[in-house]
Amino acid sequence: MNKSLKTLVVAVIAGLSFSANAEFKQAPLPYSVNALEPAIDQTTMEIHFGKHHKAYVDNLNAQIKNYPALDKLNIEAIQAQISKYNAAVRNNGGGHFNHAFFWESLTPVSKSGKPSAALLKQINNDFGSFENFQKKFNEAATGRFGSGWAWLIVTPEGKLDVSSTPNQDNPLMDIAEVKGKPLLGLDVWEHAYYLKYQNRRADYTKAFWSVVNWQKVSDRYAQAIK
Repeated sequence: MNKSLKTLVVAVIAGLSFSANAEFKQAPLPYSVNALEPAIDQTTMEIHFGKHHKAYVDNLNAQIKNYPALDKLNIEAIQAQISKYNAAVRNNGGGHFNHAFFWESLTPVSKSGKPSAALLKQINNDFGSFENFQKKFNEAATGRFGSGWAWLIVTPEGKLDVSSTPNQDNPLMDIAEVKGKPLLGLDVWEHAYYLKYQNRRADYTKAFWSVVNWQKVSDRYAQAIK
């Protein structure tokens, strides 16, 4: 191989290697941007998914140069060792995981369904009733000061619990105050609801229940207790 061709091959390989580091991808929405109306409006979905979530993915990929090991980890594994990384990985890695999880937790009203028999039984056991669970979850969502998330989780002991995290933290993180496997999450950052609900977070939280994908939540529960 002559010197010029060898130089070109090396440059191409280097370029491919650099491109391969852009490991984290934003999956398409599993429904159209207007599919969650009237609970969540189309404009909010376009901005939330197309700008906010995309920025988390782009910013996380930008951190691979600082932490090459990120390129070999899936997004869940990063949460479990988030204390190893800087604030940019924590915020953007959490933002990417939380939003990908959130989109899959939602579905059009006509497909929302109900919790599985096994999940509903556990909800009744751990919260007393489905209504009590919703009340506790709503309180976690509306009571979160500033930006953050409300969660339904399976604890390490195998019970259900409700928790809340600030910013883009989540219960998978090794720094989480309450740790567990998330089954359902609600984004209570203002960008998730302000265009439609302004400061009425309670109204947004109430509307959220109409678009919960209970099949997905139930599937997560079945996996979590295996």
